[in-house]
Amino acid sequence: MANYQSIPKEKFQPAVIDASKSEEISKPSLNFWQDSWLRVRKNKAAIVSLVILGIIIFMAIFGPMMSGRDGAAQNVKHSNLPAKIQALENISWLPFDGTMTNKAGVEVDMYEKKGVDEYYWFGTDSLGRDIFTRLWEGTRISLYIALAAAVIDMVIGVAYGAISGYFGGRLDNVMQRITEILMGIPNLVIVVLLILVLDPGIMSIIIALSITGWVSMARVVRAQVMKMKEQEYVLAARTLGSSHGKIIFKHLIPNLAGVIIINTMFTIPSAIFFEAFLSFIGLGLQAPAASLGTLIDEGFKSLLTYPHMLMFPAIAISVIMICFNMVADGLRDALDPKMRD
Repeated sequence: MANYQSIPKEKFQPAVIDASKSEEISKPSLNFWQDSWLRVRKNKAAIVSLVILGIIIFMAIFGPMMSGRDGAAQNVKHSNLPAKIQALENISWLPFDGTMTNKAGVEVDMYEKKGVDEYYWFGTDSLGRDIFTRLWEGTRISLYIALAAAVIDMVIGVAYGAISGYFGGRLDNVMQRITEILMGIPNLVIVVLLILVLDPGIMSIIIALSITGWVSMARVVRAQVMKMKEQEYVLAARTLGSSHGKIIFKHLIPNLAGVIIINTMFTIPSAIFFEAFLSFIGLGLQAPAASLGTLIDEGFKSLLTYPHMLMFPAIAISVIMICFNMVADGLRDALDPKMRD
């Protein structure tokens, strides 16, 4: 009884609840893009891939300047040299000591054998050109082609799909029959025929990739527009007298930004691979211009004797494609409303 009597009566009073506190927002208000960025930051694979892509883009812009060599300059006396880097040449398990195995199975220092006192970080090709410089020049060209083709696909596909889905009816039927015809023809056939007609070059590849690349974007945008054009805000815009163009480009397309970004991010690695494939089969850039595809083609011809010529461009294109796909996956998870918690 003594313990019960020691409890003060104030403990048995009802709690005082401040109704104004229950309406307070404990977390800061975030818009759609801020919320999406927070979701992307939780995806470690996407963030790491984004950092690696940033490094690759930086090297594609400034990498050729670092070696101080011209990627097109030939020096036959320095041909077929393996990779050699100052700080790493004494580490035996790394392939940067300037040695290679000859036909007899003996490790030979090619720099000492040819009397070369320079360092070629990624080695040289059969004409004595610096692979480090050519690799980043080729990466720059491949990224430029892929980004240009992706932007063209986005612009044409978004406009085509939005118009087709918004107006519907007979116009939609005609426009969709055109896309079905383009989809029915193999993409590779169209691209190869177009490149054979045009002179090989950067613009020819971009045009060839853009001929049918916009079709998938158009179909995705059309489906989304057909679903969104019946929403209340579109009806309100019509009631207020907004024109069709204003409704499409001011109200519908901004609400499709997430879908457009995701599809564009998936288009870029596909364009990089397609450009590399065309260059590999001899329909891409012509010498002395370099892209990742041409470098892989040159390295493949000397794979058994000089594997370093293929190793570095193959690693570069593999890392670029993996990183773009990982970033695209992260953006899809962050921007897709169906994936929200």
